[in-house]
Amino acid sequence: MSQSSLQNNNLCFCSALDEPWRELPWGENQMNLKYVQKYKPEQDDIRYLRVLLYGPVGAGKSSFINSVSNVLRGRMTIPALASAMTSDKSFTKKYETHKFIKGRGSTKTFYPLVFNDIMGLEDGTNRGVHADDIKLALRGHVKEGHKFNPVAPLTQDDPGYNPTPSADDKVHVLVCVMSANTPQMNSSVLEKMKSIRETASDLGIPQMAVMTHIDEACGETERGLRNVYKSKYLRKKMKDFSAAVGIPMNCIFPVKNYSEEIDMNDDVDALILSALRKMVDFGDDFIEKI
Repeated sequence: MSQSSLQNNNLCFCSALDEPWRELPWGENQMNLKYVQKYKPEQDDIRYLRVLLYGPVGAGKSSFINSVSNVLRGRMTIPALASAMTSDKSFTKKYETHKFIKGRGSTKTFYPLVFNDIMGLEDGTNRGVHADDIKLALRGHVKEGHKFNPVAPLTQDDPGYNPTPSADDKVHVLVCVMSANTPQMNSSVLEKMKSIRETASDLGIPQMAVMTHIDEACGETERGLRNVYKSKYLRKKMKDFSAAVGIPMNCIFPVKNYSEEIDMNDDVDALILSALRKMVDFGDDFIEKI
């Protein structure tokens, strides 16, 4: 296919609907921010609602954590090291818990919401994080700082194994991070994702997805983020992903991570807060059942 044909296809896919297919209240950032800021788990033995991010290499997991931190703190932050390079190798190697700072100085505390970053899923065997390691993380069996080994999954004899996880160690929401800019996921990565989802379902853990890089994947969204739910291309991308992995459409949220910006942007924040509020809701529902 010629380059001009590819360009024409992109223009076709990125054409816009007359009306958005999902409503998003763009002017309610402060209300959604306060909702997240005031959240606190009701269970006495759970200090933090724990969100585990997983997905293919380069999907933007660490960048999403940084973007959430930016929104909560109202300024640019970098709690999670992220790579700006496109690579088929995972940048994150260890199991890390990211807490979000609340306040400053002597009044500094942490939000009762934490994100766990994990090594990315890669195509083939002995590459990227093992699906079994993510399943252990769901149950709270992976210790903080454990370095993942693509060749050998974590076992009960390893120092990185937590034999007696508390309710606080366990995952309360499982979030798949995928890129709208990826042509198609490899079948082996999809199989790993399905296997992880099945385990989460057996444990009753709520699941959702965030779709990153929406500005790079679609011209309409690049021109203005408020076109996100008018984009035919992004809607099709979400539907295809929903069909392939099994996550319902109403549990998939398109976002743009902070990347080039040096100042905060209300529209970027609106999409992140939309996803974040649902993570809190879904996780809290699960905690109430424990």
